[in-house]
Amino acid sequence: MPEVQTLAILMLVGFFGLLMLGVPVAISLATTGFLFGVMGFGTSLFNLVPARLFGVATGYQWLAIPLFIFMGVMLEKSRLADDLLDVMGHIAGRVRGGMAVGIVLFGVLMGATTGIVGATVITLGLLTLPTLIRRGYDKSVSCGVICASGTLGQIIPPSLILILLADIMQLSVGTLFAAAVGPGMLLAAVYIIYILVLGWRKPHLMPPISQDELDSVTRRQLWVRFFKVAVPPVMLVVAVLGSIIAGIAAPTEAASMGALGSIVVAAVSRRFTWTVLRDVVRDTTKITAMMMFILMCAQVFALTFRGLHGEDLIVKMFNMLPGGVNTGIWFMMLLIFVLGFFVEWIEISYIAVPLFLPILLPLGVDPIWLAMLITLNLQSSFLTPPFGWALFYLKGVAPPEVTTSDLYRGVVPFIAMQLVALVLLFLYPSIATWLPKYIGW
Repeated sequence: MPEVQTLAILMLVGFFGLLMLGVPVAISLATTGFLFGVMGFGTSLFNLVPARLFGVATGYQWLAIPLFIFMGVMLEKSRLADDLLDVMGHIAGRVRGGMAVGIVLFGVLMGATTGIVGATVITLGLLTLPTLIRRGYDKSVSCGVICASGTLGQIIPPSLILILLADIMQLSVGTLFAAAVGPGMLLAAVYIIYILVLGWRKPHLMPPISQDELDSVTRRQLWVRFFKVAVPPVMLVVAVLGSIIAGIAAPTEAASMGALGSIVVAAVSRRFTWTVLRDVVRDTTKITAMMMFILMCAQVFALTFRGLHGEDLIVKMFNMLPGGVNTGIWFMMLLIFVLGFFVEWIEISYIAVPLFLPILLPLGVDPIWLAMLITLNLQSSFLTPPFGWALFYLKGVAPPEVTTSDLYRGVVPFIAMQLVALVLLFLYPSIATWLPKYIGW
C-alpha cells in the first residue's frame, strides 16, 4: 500500500511538471493517468476506461453545454453587446466611476446571457478600454474592472461551472442555478461598492463623462435605446433561467429554447445572417469539443488516482488538520485558489473537488453551499497570474500603451474582493441557500 500511494504522489508531481513544461492540460491528464496506471496495475485497470468514456459521451446532462454556448456565442456575434455597453456607459457615466459601474452591470447581464469569459472580456476590452483611457481613467483600474466584470459569467447562471459541478456532486442543475443567484449578485455588489468608494476617495482615477458628451444625447434617447437593446436579452435570460429555477423545464430543454431564442433576438435586431450562423456553429463546436476532450482525459486521471489509493492520502491529510470541518473547508479553498494560478477551472473541478467530497459531505456540510464556495473560488483562477485567462484575453486586444504590469496591478484589488465575497459566503450560508429553499428545491 505505501508503494502504491507513493505512485499517487509522483503522479500528481508528474502532472504539474508536464503543465510547467507547457504540455496541454488534456494531454498531461491522459499521459500521467496511463503511465502511472500501467506502473501500478499493468493494463488491467484500464478495462474500465471505455465504459467511463462512453458514460461521458452519452451523458444526457452534457447536452446543455453546447446549447448554452450556442446561445452565448450567438448573442456575442450579433453585436448586441456593442449597443448595450454604449448606452449603459452613458447612463452610469455621470458620476465618478460611473463608467466602471456600467461595465460591471454589463458584465452581470452578459454573464447571464453568454457565460463565456473570453467573449465578454474581449468585447469589453475592444469597446471600452481605449475609451476609458481617453476619458482619463487610470490604466490599471480600467484593466481590473474589465477583467473582473468579464469573469462574472462564471458564477452567474447559466454558468458552465455549475453544470459540471452538478454532475460531480450529483446535484440538480436547477438547484445550483438558483443557489448561484445570491453569490453572483453579492460579488457584483462588492465590485460596485469598491468602485464608488475609490471614485469618491480618488476622483482623478475615474473622472465622470464630460458634460459636452452627455449633452450630445438626451436622456429620453438614452432610455429608448436602453430598452430597445436591453429588453430582448433580459427577457431571454428570464425565460431560460426562470423556467429552470421554477421547475417548468429541464436544463437541456431550457438551453434549447435559449439557443432558439438567441436566433430570434438576433433576427429581430436585424443582426442574423448565414455568415453569423456559420461562425456561431463553428465556435460552439470548438469550445464544446475542447471541454469534452478534457473531461474524457480527466476520467483516465481520476480512475488511476483512485486505483492508487490517492483518496486515502487526502483522508490522512485531513485527519492531521486541527480545527475540524471548517479547517477542512478552508484547506480545500486554499488548495483550489493556489491551483487556480496554474490550472484551468475544468481540471480543478475534476481533479481537486472529487478528492474532498467523500470527506466533507459525510461530516454534514451542505453540498449546495459547498458548491457555491467552490464556484466563487474557481472564478479567481481567471484573474490570478501567471495563467489567468482573462489577463491573456485582455492583453491580446489592449492598446500598446497598456503593459502587463498594468494588468497585474489592476486585478489585485478584485482578487482581494473575491476573497472578501468568499468569506461573506462562508459566514452567511443563507446567501446561497435561501432561494433553493424558498422555491422548494
